[in-house]
Amino acid sequence: MVSRGKQQEEEAAAGWEGEKEGEIDYVFKVVVVGDSAVGKTQLLGRFAKDEFFLDSKSTIGVEFQTRTLTLHRKQVKAQIWDTAGQERYRAVTSAYYRGALGAMVVYDVTRRATFDHVTRWVEELRAHADGSTVVALVGNKADAAAHRREVPADEAARFAEEQGLFFSEASALTGDNVERAFLALLEEVFAVVSRRALELDEARRTRSSGVSDGGEVLSLRGTTVDLHDPIMETSAMKKTASSQCSCS
Repeated sequence: MVSRGKQQEEEAAAGWEGEKEGEIDYVFKVVVVGDSAVGKTQLLGRFAKDEFFLDSKSTIGVEFQTRTLTLHRKQVKAQIWDTAGQERYRAVTSAYYRGALGAMVVYDVTRRATFDHVTRWVEELRAHADGSTVVALVGNKADAAAHRREVPADEAARFAEEQGLFFSEASALTGDNVERAFLALLEEVFAVVSRRALELDEARRTRSSGVSDGGEVLSLRGTTVDLHDPIMETSAMKKTASSQCSCS
């Protein structure tokens, strides 16, 4: 189990290094978490490859898929990690939160318990991921008949607002709103990375001006961002604004 996880991590790292040298401008790591059997793997498969398998089995440990898309004329590779929801894998998967720019917490709208556990998943993310990771809450199986629904959309929306999360409902089965949910998350990650780069560039100009004029040098603290490195691990948990994107 652990060896498989290490192999996945090494493959991912190798992929990141290769992408640095290719035509990819950014690589965004996103983790998908939530209870077992809520449809995390199905959502990811629908977004990454537009696939859905009725006989999908529970994820063992951690797996990932990728999809390359164009955001604001930049090539972005979304590397999305699908984590097992079973309790026995929690200690292993927690290590994969580190370095995540975005996270998607998934629950099943037809199973109340999966929504009740969302608080625990959010707490775990905040404990192991970067404090500014962009987080989205997604209720899967929104296509279910009304009599099967156990979690009202307005209740989930209120919870998301209180926690500072994005919120949406989707259906991996029909594909409804899956694309929009993932793209909203990736758009905000892109916006955050862009803002952080601009802030750093401005700070560097200010620092250079201070040196040339004999003034004080600005001291930057916090996460270091290399403007020449396409993999910039900085993010923020804020509401998204309308933006443009195209996918490939």
